[in-house]
Formats: sequence, C-alpha cells, structure tokens
Amino acid sequence: MAGITDAPFRAICRRYGAGHAVAEMVSANPDLQHTRKSLLRSDISADLEPRAIQIVGGDVEDMVQAAIRNAERGAQIIDINMGCPAKKVCRKAAGSALLRDPVLVEEILDGVVAAVDVPVTLKIRTGWSPETRNAEMIAGLAEAAGIQALTIHGRSRQCGYRGAVEYDTIRRVKENISIPVFANGDITTPEQAEQVLNLTGADGIVIGRAAQGRPWIFHQINEYLQTGRRVGPPDQNERLLVIRDHLQAIHHYYGDVQGVAMARKHFGWYCADWGDEGVVVRKRFNQLQSPLEQLELLESWSATRRVHYHQS
Repeated sequence: MAGITDAPFRAICRRYGAGHAVAEMVSANPDLQHTRKSLLRSDISADLEPRAIQIVGGDVEDMVQAAIRNAERGAQIIDINMGCPAKKVCRKAAGSALLRDPVLVEEILDGVVAAVDVPVTLKIRTGWSPETRNAEMIAGLAEAAGIQALTIHGRSRQCGYRGAVEYDTIRRVKENISIPVFANGDITTPEQAEQVLNLTGADGIVIGRAAQGRPWIFHQINEYLQTGRRVGPPDQNERLLVIRDHLQAIHHYYGDVQGVAMARKHFGWYCADWGDEGVVVRKRFNQLQSPLEQLELLESWSATRRVHYHQS
C-alpha cells in the first residue's frame, strides 16, 4: 500500500473506525532515508497511537538501523514487510523475496527485535510460490525471535493478487503459534470479514485495497461484527464531505504540485461508486492543475447533488 496509506488517508480510515493504521512501507536503505518521499512516508507525527512504521529491506544491518532510526523518531511499533510482491522490491531481495531465504529472515528478525525497545510485528505471504509455501516455518521463526504479531496475506508472492486466498494456510499458522495472527486478502465486505475470522481463527483482519475510495468499510465491518447489523455506505452528502476533507488534507500535506497528483489518485477511487457519472467527473478532475481548481470542481459537482458546505 506504499503510495496509498499516507498520513491523510490513515486519518480518514481511523475516523471511520480502523483500529490500527500502519504508515507506508519505507526502504531501509540508508541512502534513501533523507529523500522527500521517505520523509513523507515515515511521518507519523499526526497519527493516533500506537504509531507504527513499516520497513522493508534485505540487509540485516540496514534493517536494524532503520528500526532504530524510526523508533527514535517516535515509532511505537516497527512492522517488518516480508510480504510485498512488487517486482522492484523483490529484485532487491526484499519484501516477499525474503521468504526464499529463511536463514536471512531469522537474522533480520533477531536483529531488529534485539535492537529496539518497542514491539516488532511482521507481515508475510504464504511463501514464494504455491510449490514452496513456508508460512508455518516463517511464523515459527517469528515467534521465536520475539515478534509480537503476524499478518499473513493468504497468497504466495508468485500469485500476486490473483486466485483464491489460502485461508486454510492462515488457519494452520494460527493453530501452531501463540502470538496474535491477522488475516489479510480479499476482505471487501462485512460478511467476508466474519467468514474469514471463522475460517482462519485469526485474532483480527487487515484491510488494504478494499478501503481505497471506501474508508467507511471499517465502520461497516465493526458494526456487523459487534451487532450483526448491516449498514450501508454513508449517504452522498457525507461521502462528498469526506472527499472534500481528504482532498484538502492531501493538498496541505504534499503541497500544490504533488498534492494535485496525489489527489487525482484518491479521487478516482471515490468516483468508482458513481458509475458513468463518476467516470466523466474523474476525467475532468484529472485535467486540473491546482488545488483550487480541484476543490471548485468538487463543490460544483456537490451543488448538482444539492450538497453544500463552507470551505475551511
């Protein structure tokens, strides 16, 4: 979710009931720690506690130093990413590519846990490929190293986001370790959330892509799990107000130039719920070059739907 779960988006998700939000994945490469991208991605100053940073890398010392740096900057949880399937990450023997090298996995986990006084968590996939699933072994290494919680995306790296999620693999992992296990993968509705919890025995679920353009999914899931009541998405008035708040936060966080580009991405996901009308508005929105133009388009679109608000 790098490039997506930035500070403005995390704030919106927490508003709608996400119990925890981890900052974007940041490289452990020391040469990249002072770049604008890394600094923005590692900014957790406005996050609700506990504040968590996710680090990725394939070198033990780089990962140790990245954990120390981020803990010193205020991270209250260090999350290690060994689940990212992106080619540019795996080419550097990081992310889910590490699952091919359990010895290196163990060295990284031992080193990071020993280096910081804050809890360390881990995210993995079920293995490098369906033929080389090793999530149970990696989970055992994680528990032995002192990892405090484990998130599993129920596919191998080779599968990407295709095919059925291996909830049975997550269940086997859960049955064999005592630390909390969180299930991830293709959870897009409250009913699916309940089914996955029942199928896996997991302690909780992690939502990723399903929250893009639908941050209220956390409220919907929480309400269903706690009361059994199915609630729909917010009405159009609330959704348009949320979009306005989100766009303004993006503009403020990134500045006029990058903010405009980032706003286009999120606005596109919000528009998906408006069918053909959303396609037309998104196309117009993507041609705009300033925050003011983007907000004016949103206001004019809101006016056609009889939604009114004061600019803040």
